[in-house]
Amino acid sequence: MSQAVEPSPQCPDPHLSRSGLRKDDPLDQVLLPLRKPVYILLQDHGRAQRLAQQLEFFGLVVQALPSAAAFLASISEYPPSAIIMDVDFTGIGQGLLLADQVQRGLAQCIPLLFFSHHEADTPTRLAAVRAGGQDFLTGSLEASSLLEKVERLTNAAQHDPLRVLIIDDSRTQALHTERVLVSAGMVTRSLTDPIRTMAELADFQPDLIILDLYMPACTGPELAKVIRHSDRYVSVPIIYLSAEDDLDKQLDAMSEGGDDFLTKPFRSRHLITTVRNRAARARHLKARMVRDSLTGLYNHTHILQLLEDCSFRARREQQPLSFAMLDIDHFKKINDRHGHPMGDRVIKSLALFLKQRLRKTDFIGRYGGEEFAIVMPNTALEAAHKVLDDIRRRFAEILYPAQPRDLQCTFSAGVVQLDDGLDALTMASAADEALYRAKHAGRNCVVRVEP
Repeated sequence: MSQAVEPSPQCPDPHLSRSGLRKDDPLDQVLLPLRKPVYILLQDHGRAQRLAQQLEFFGLVVQALPSAAAFLASISEYPPSAIIMDVDFTGIGQGLLLADQVQRGLAQCIPLLFFSHHEADTPTRLAAVRAGGQDFLTGSLEASSLLEKVERLTNAAQHDPLRVLIIDDSRTQALHTERVLVSAGMVTRSLTDPIRTMAELADFQPDLIILDLYMPACTGPELAKVIRHSDRYVSVPIIYLSAEDDLDKQLDAMSEGGDDFLTKPFRSRHLITTVRNRAARARHLKARMVRDSLTGLYNHTHILQLLEDCSFRARREQQPLSFAMLDIDHFKKINDRHGHPMGDRVIKSLALFLKQRLRKTDFIGRYGGEEFAIVMPNTALEAAHKVLDDIRRRFAEILYPAQPRDLQCTFSAGVVQLDDGLDALTMASAADEALYRAKHAGRNCVVRVEP
């Protein structure tokens, strides 16, 4: 293997969904979708413009508006996805009045975040609530923390549909169950051969399993025990679905790996409610187990499991797969000079930046401390290098308010592509070695490991 440290050519488009074409990218991930803008209206218009530029680094479409007239004209022509409004925009308390005026004329209120330079008293906050304000910030505005608020207001981070694996030897019954769940917005997959269960679990990663009690190859409780042998699937809910109406047999089945029992024929509403409640709760609990509390990214253990799953799938489908390790440069100095809260802010900022600039099909993890890992399915090494290098350059442009001057941060990265001589652990080791070489090459660069 050889290493190459080389800058990618400047990409004219500021959005990385166009910066590196990757194999089989869907059109909605290759072409930037049309999105509503976020409007920023601050007393200090220059500050609003700088903040808009910072938010655009994260992939948002942002407009800083200088006057009430410009705001009213813009909102009638291009309704925004959210508004960030200074309570004193154009005058003391005038932002509150302007927002109230706009919201009253709308059938559906626009998500609205108010800002005040100073700590606001209760009457001001009440006026903000009555004007449709859903959040209130005071003091200084910083791009990454503001982005979190905007995401929350606009529900930008939507949950994926619940995923349900149906294991039933009767194709007719499985299709009926699928139709009911799909009509409720869930994603389903049916399996009539229970022997293929473990491979299907690794590929589909369901939130819940619906399992027939009696099948020719094995019984439902036997298969449930096999599933529970794997630590990865211990917490996945299993619902038995059977015509068995003997209560003792139902209880025996649930005592052997099951969580609930539904009797055929079932009422559609009963099935949907049971599945939705159990799957949603299981997903919530799993998120707490597999995600890092500071960033919301996958933790060290789970990102390696995802790398293993993606490696298996890439080999089976003969598709490229790249894996990268990132590390924030001089992070100890950031903590020493500016304190650990600033260090946490930079970590969260990079996490948000990666989520905004990478595809939904990429997996991002916090590997530990200031180190991150990225699994990039259907991505060849050259495209992965180009995407990461563009992210590196743009991340370095973000400013963090600090004294005596604003802070700018960089990161180094190593990236490797799956080949015949690499398994998941070897890929992680190779990417880590490439990251080490990037550090020794002067930092703030991306090293790729050529097969």
